[in-house]
Amino acid sequence: MKNNVNTEISNIFERIANILEFKGENIFRVVAYRKAARSIRELTSPLSKIMEEERLTEIAGVGKDLATYIEEYIEKGKIVLYEQLKQEVSEELINLSNIRGLGPKTLRKLYNAYNIGNLQDLKELIKDKEELPEVGLRKKSLENLRQGIELYEQGLKRFLLGVALPIAENLCEKVRKLPTVSQVELAGSSRRRKETVGDLDILCVAENGTRVIDAFTRFDEVKIILAKGSTKGSVILENNLQVDLRVIEKKSYGAALQYFTGSKAHNVHLRRIAKQREIKINEYGVFRGEKRIGGEDEKDIYQALDMAWIPPVLREDRGEIEKATEKKLPKLVSVSDIKGDLHVHSKWSDGVLSIEEVVQEAIRRKYEYIAITDHSPSSRIANGLSIERLYDMLEEIDKLRQKFKGKINILSGSEVDIKNDGSLDYPDDVLKDLDIVLVAVHTGFKQDESKITGRIVDALSNRYVHILVHPTGRMMGVREPYKVNMERMFETAKKHNKCLEINAQIMRLDLKDIYVREAIRRGIKLSIATDTHHPGNFDYMKFGIYTAQKGWAETKDIINTYPLPKLMMLLKKACG
Repeated sequence: MKNNVNTEISNIFERIANILEFKGENIFRVVAYRKAARSIRELTSPLSKIMEEERLTEIAGVGKDLATYIEEYIEKGKIVLYEQLKQEVSEELINLSNIRGLGPKTLRKLYNAYNIGNLQDLKELIKDKEELPEVGLRKKSLENLRQGIELYEQGLKRFLLGVALPIAENLCEKVRKLPTVSQVELAGSSRRRKETVGDLDILCVAENGTRVIDAFTRFDEVKIILAKGSTKGSVILENNLQVDLRVIEKKSYGAALQYFTGSKAHNVHLRRIAKQREIKINEYGVFRGEKRIGGEDEKDIYQALDMAWIPPVLREDRGEIEKATEKKLPKLVSVSDIKGDLHVHSKWSDGVLSIEEVVQEAIRRKYEYIAITDHSPSSRIANGLSIERLYDMLEEIDKLRQKFKGKINILSGSEVDIKNDGSLDYPDDVLKDLDIVLVAVHTGFKQDESKITGRIVDALSNRYVHILVHPTGRMMGVREPYKVNMERMFETAKKHNKCLEINAQIMRLDLKDIYVREAIRRGIKLSIATDTHHPGNFDYMKFGIYTAQKGWAETKDIINTYPLPKLMMLLKKACG
């Protein structure tokens, strides 16, 4: 569905925006390109198909001019405007705007004043300087820029949510224990549960801001202090994650929390509506004229605009504001709704827990059921089960069913490899003996789109298959998704009543949120599973939940929120 052309055009529009901002062009033109780039990046259909249907201008942010550029790229493989802009501003130069502390505007000043052209020029320029007053960079700003260059050279851009969130929660707890602190909350992209985050934002209310910031900058985790004052502290942790702590007045706390949570697109949309109603919203409060009408509670902002409060996880300007106005926001699935995990590995293949230990952990979590889904034989590196070993495992499961009868239901299953020719790793007469059959691509990741898609379509067409797991094969920071036609995947899953998995492993989170929402729109059921191999992996369920929430999932969309009888009926339906 979403293909390389979408990504390429989105990236080009983003680069055009950066170049235009660098050149000092009209900010509204810059914003238009950025909005279009974001909309295209989140499309779940190929631009070529949308162009054929003459629907390009229906994409948010894409007007007639940008639609023409899209057509130009699809038909000719380039956009003349972009080629011209690249002649004016080199990609090597514009990429420097990704350095923390150096946006396009400051970069333009440095270029005009010192004619820097690349990273080496910049490093040479600031090497022995204490300040550059000609471009407004004082001593502290230059120190921050040097730190930004160091991080940039390390290639540090984003942290996995699963890595950043535990750190954030620990820091929030430490701030909460500081004297005079009365309220603490995480903000920014981590509060919105984005799959990766660039830095952490923490807000608090305290009587003595100077004392709180001083204590924060002396936390054991801090490596570098970037800024330290009475209302804000900014630090770099030992793992190079930047954290900003702001001390907010109690009367402005809710407004600041909403503002610093974002997203930028969500906030811009809200403020546009507020302006139409002659209401002013900013980080300090909600105002009608000079009169403050709210700001202590985050809900004040939404109430002032006659909207339902919008959960942070939805604040991406993807229709949530319209639904909040109509009071029709989805009732999002939560961890407490989960009745079992349908993708777990034991010692029989590459897990570290025995089946009994898995079952005991599931009981501890008050699950109604647990599925044991060890690997099939082709996964040799994962100690995949031969047919003989599989049936030995089924015998053990039968014994444990008797032992734990009345406490939990144990489902027998397997994660079955989809072979390079599209066939499955076990024959049908074996698959039919399992309660649940998961299928996955584990090899041939570099095959072309037609080949990969064909394999997945064949697997989903098998009557004994229930769920396609980690459907796009991505591992963030390690491996890009394989090239699969999402349109055909969705069509086949819907046609054969198959489910798609949201894999909760923190490097996967696959399906990603935009595909979750598209699957739900098409009426395709989903599972959220931890793909557990180690005891701690069970805790990843919440990260799968966050991805589901960002895709607007409700309990009706997630099969492992169903009680066992309903789940088994659905699995039986998938078998035709």
